[in-house]
Amino acid sequence: MSENTAFLSKTEEQEIVAAIVIAEKNTSGEIRVHIEENSTKPSMERAKEVFHILKMDATELKNGVLFYICTQTKSFAILGDKGINDLVAPDFWNSTKDVVLEKFKAGQYKEGLINGILEAGKQLKKYFPYDNETDTNELSNEISKG
Repeated sequence: MSENTAFLSKTEEQEIVAAIVIAEKNTSGEIRVHIEENSTKPSMERAKEVFHILKMDATELKNGVLFYICTQTKSFAILGDKGINDLVAPDFWNSTKDVVLEKFKAGQYKEGLINGILEAGKQLKKYFPYDNETDTNELSNEISKG
């Protein structure tokens, strides 16, 4: 599998990881980005598989969020864990998805992901605020690839 160099440069990936760090200072939620070149499955179905593979369903508060991108099919999904989805309105992820897709449509993938990640951090702060005393980074902030 290629390193998806056409999708994001190493510098852009580092900027996205920095946005994850910033967003996670707002919330105890855990945010990950997964990019893969191709999948024959619908993006949400594949996102659920990746969510499990990355052990995002193992966070203490069930508050992981996955931004999943398939570069070849140009598909995208945001998936939140049970702890989040039990508390938020059914359309909770739509505004974040819209922020990302607006930039994606213009070919601004880094900006779309950064905006979406920061928006997710702000939204999750209401339900899962960051606690300096007890919060630990349960999952890697690095972009995973498949």
